[in-house]
Amino acid sequence: MIFPTTLKGKYVQAMTDEEFSQFCIENAELRIERLPNREIFVQEPTFYYTGRSNNKILYQLTRWNIEAGLGECVDSNTGFFLKDGSMRSPDAAWISHERLKAVDPSELKKFPHLCPNFVVELRSSSDSLKQLKEKMIEWIQNGCELGWLIDPETEIVHVYEGESQSTHNGFDTPLSGEPVLPGFQFILADLRV
Repeated sequence: MIFPTTLKGKYVQAMTDEEFSQFCIENAELRIERLPNREIFVQEPTFYYTGRSNNKILYQLTRWNIEAGLGECVDSNTGFFLKDGSMRSPDAAWISHERLKAVDPSELKKFPHLCPNFVVELRSSSDSLKQLKEKMIEWIQNGCELGWLIDPETEIVHVYEGESQSTHNGFDTPLSGEPVLPGFQFILADLRV
């Protein structure tokens, strides 16, 4: 199989959430997401530098969350069913206690029908910037309050917040998570190779 690839067809598009979840379990070695049109998007495993950067992002986010105590953080292996019918996995995410309380606890044992308050997507050398930007818009349209698309090669962060989009240029200055993540300052320089 050549990555990334998209699986199409009537059976794929007719899969229930439960059938799709089982498909993911049976193909656990792959990074699988479902697009809003219900096609299945399959990517190769993460490369070393991307995995290292994902870890640094999650570490900073988790450290802030432990101090703030306002919600929970998850890693890139966590999938979320969104209201547009997709199942997406961010590289890192934060969910407030309020959003978690609105979900039946049994949902949290599988891919929950829930959109995180905050997501991070990290562009790797094999990722399409266009596709990642489309994914960020999907996150926002499904209820995400703040999203960062981080491109380590160009040292540009595309910031999505509500209807507004902006860029943070350079990794020399921290990136603020205010107001969604009160007091969170992400040290972008940690992502330099």
